Amino acid sequence: MEWLLLIAGVALAFANGANDNIKGVATIYGAAQLGYRRALALATVSQILGSLASVVLASALVRAFSGKGLVPPEFLSVELLAAVAMGAAITVALATRAGLPISTTHAIVGSLLGGGAVAAGSALNLGALGAAFVLPLAVGPLLAIVLAAALARGGHAVGSMLGLAPGDCICIEPGWTANAEGNAAVASRTLRLEIAEASECKAHGEARLVGLEVERALRTGHVLSATTVGFARGLNDTPKILGLMVGASALDPFLGALVVAGAMSLGGVLAARRVADTLALRITPMSNGQGLAANLATSLLVIGASRFGLPVSTTHVSTGGIFGIGAAAGTLQRRATGEILGAWLGTLPVAAALGALLAYALS
Repeated sequence: MEWLLLIAGVALAFANGANDNIKGVATIYGAAQLGYRRALALATVSQILGSLASVVLASALVRAFSGKGLVPPEFLSVELLAAVAMGAAITVALATRAGLPISTTHAIVGSLLGGGAVAAGSALNLGALGAAFVLPLAVGPLLAIVLAAALARGGHAVGSMLGLAPGDCICIEPGWTANAEGNAAVASRTLRLEIAEASECKAHGEARLVGLEVERALRTGHVLSATTVGFARGLNDTPKILGLMVGASALDPFLGALVVAGAMSLGGVLAARRVADTLALRITPMSNGQGLAANLATSLLVIGASRFGLPVSTTHVSTGGIFGIGAAAGTLQRRATGEILGAWLGTLPVAAALGALLAYALS
């Protein structure tokens, strides 16, 4: 039955890619920095790198999602893990079809809970859900909202204090200063910092030593931050799916990471558009600076959680970051936000029901 577990794991990775791959670059797409296809290509490459790195950097998550701890080892079987993977895959696929970003992590935990209840009954270790699963999953989006809002407001405050606008340029130019020495005036060469419109800086292009256009710096930082989020997503999500696939020794971890990375990438390329439009266009309008703030919050939280084996949801954290910049700007769209939150609340019970049904059918 290991072939069934492999197929179920690949299906889950495909569904995860369709729902999750775009999340790292949703802000770039939303800010019209890159078109959909180029943004998706960037997300795919960075996700593959994160997936491969997860074998070394996120082994704790592989262990956490192997089912051990929640389900006693004597009840773990290839059939149960296949049922869990299929239940989670169907849940994520349904949400993707509706264009709603949901947590694959929540889907796996819910399916594991439902399938584990069928297999282990009262022996299911519900106490393991608390600190190990529920707390990180609940706290992650709240931290992302607060951190993204703080970064967005902080960046705006610094720009206002310095009198910076997106169309400005920060230049360092040579100059002369007159100094009095006795009865004579002596000119000495100095450097001066100038903040002006980019067109003025370009007019002094030959004279300036250093010139930094604010909007170009924000665009570059935004793209780099999106790459980091894509890497963090691969780093955090791959071991969760891999944990199910190697939980019954179905696959070598490195080969499994390659399979998962490939299936995630294919899912993103073929089926990510609806979720992309929701995240990038329906929650809040955004600028490059706001997108940079959201991505910094997401990458910091997800990479930190991956390093310590904490199962935060990349969906909840990345979407929470977008919620945060929308809340800070007062442009959050209530309808889209409500639909997403409703989907989040429904993920675990739907996945639990599917996991239980499939575990019963395969037992």
